[in-house]
Amino acid sequence: MDKLAGLRAFVQVVEVSGFAAAAREMGLSRSVVNKLVIALEDELGVQLLSRSTRRVSPTASGLAFYDRCKGILADLEEAERSLMQLQDEPKGQLRINAPMTFGTMHLGGAIADFLTQYPELQIQLTLEDRLVDPIEEGFDMTVRISQPVASASLIVHEIAPMPMVLCASSEYLAQRGELQSPQDLREHSCLHYGHLSRRSQWTLREGDAAVTVPIQGVLCSNNGEVLREAALRGAGIVLLPLFIVAEALRSGQLREVLQGHQPEPLSLCVLYPVNRHLSAKTQLLLEFLRGRFGAE
Repeated sequence: MDKLAGLRAFVQVVEVSGFAAAAREMGLSRSVVNKLVIALEDELGVQLLSRSTRRVSPTASGLAFYDRCKGILADLEEAERSLMQLQDEPKGQLRINAPMTFGTMHLGGAIADFLTQYPELQIQLTLEDRLVDPIEEGFDMTVRISQPVASASLIVHEIAPMPMVLCASSEYLAQRGELQSPQDLREHSCLHYGHLSRRSQWTLREGDAAVTVPIQGVLCSNNGEVLREAALRGAGIVLLPLFIVAEALRSGQLREVLQGHQPEPLSLCVLYPVNRHLSAKTQLLLEFLRGRFGAE
């Protein structure tokens, strides 16, 4: 039997509470709809519908099966729509959230290039360092620099590793002394990403061994550029993604410290709600970002 046709017939019968009405909706004869549902019940070995001369209603098993069938048919229809959209010029709006520094330094230009390829799209790009819930706040996609975290409600794609660097200005190191081991961080002023906390700590690796050291956070901020500027002015040692401090390291304004001990890297991640996974617009942007940043 055509199981998909049977599923559609069954769902339609449940929704209109009868074979005749379902047949009219589907443009089929009543007998064909009846045969499709009976064949489905026979294949499953379960009675899905209770039939009487007055009405048709789902059994308990049928009701549970109906809920699953609705989701399956909805996903199939969305997949078909997405495939059709991929053949045509993608249109509509995408709402994207991303961190401020990465957005201004890299993502903004990438989005502009993406729009030149797909001029019928409109993108709303919101930059902020606050961690947002894309479902609650209505974003189609969120770009984050973090550790990839599994989620039941979000699909998470790791685009590229984001190396972290521990560094300070030469002036600061000349005044406070060079660091010989991770434990020396306890005696230094540290510029910490996040919030003030008595439990602030950094983890460094030497080979397979990891060392976690509590730090003195003299300045905490949720913005990397603020912390970089403080480090440039000799306020302390900072731990930041390489892309934020790369130019200052090349110019010698900042120096990497404890080079034998590597901070744990973060990842450039793209997150989007599960119900967006078949969206052609979302998939196009995801592949574009993979191509743009995946090799960097």
